[in-house]
Amino acid sequence: MPDGGERNIKYKRVLLKISGEALMGDQGYGLHPPTVNRIAAEVKSVHDLGVEICLVIGGGNIFRGLQGSAQGMERATADYMGMLATVMNALAMQAALEALKIHTRVISAIPMDQVCEPYIRRRAIRHLEKKRVCIFAAGTGNPYFTTDTAATLRANEMGCEAIFKGTKVDGVYDKDPKKHPDARRYDHVTYDEVLQKHLAVMDASAIALARDNRLPIIVFSLDEPGGFRGILAGEGTYTIVQG
Repeated sequence: MPDGGERNIKYKRVLLKISGEALMGDQGYGLHPPTVNRIAAEVKSVHDLGVEICLVIGGGNIFRGLQGSAQGMERATADYMGMLATVMNALAMQAALEALKIHTRVISAIPMDQVCEPYIRRRAIRHLEKKRVCIFAAGTGNPYFTTDTAATLRANEMGCEAIFKGTKVDGVYDKDPKKHPDARRYDHVTYDEVLQKHLAVMDASAIALARDNRLPIIVFSLDEPGGFRGILAGEGTYTIVQG
């Protein structure tokens, strides 16, 4: 361990949820390797503290099921295409992490044995215990469920102590801070407030699942260098959804 800081770490096992769009940098589509590498370095900095980490990455940089459905494609087919996009993102993140000497497993809810492991809960927990980073891909394996819901489901199954939701802003606001300069940021907000006020955190089913299992959601800026590690050390700016 680099600096002994692990003694002050609040959470020992966490799930990091990021959107597929977070991997495309300033591009309008696809993967931006320097951005993927930067996020991988953020994950490594937390892994170096001794924290056990899972990841769920969306697929919206490649294909978004809801958009395909809106354009006339059958919803289930569009969602399966979106799930496959998350596998591509997971493999890219695995490559970036392993270039940093972090042992990583991509675990897919849709079996594809040639490229990743199938999801077996007890095996995934064992990977975490061995300090391997687990990237859960292909959502829940079912259409009509988002990767937000998949992230909350996996976090509960893995016994994670919190979900870290990496976004473009440093927390939860009552309206879009990029469009409204008077937007107010919350330091703390309850699950019910998120649902009642339609705050942009996660979709309703994900929030309800987190609420029912008392799993805190920490919303922070993925663009802030060192932000992920800083929050685990009790620093930084973020919103916690809890209670």
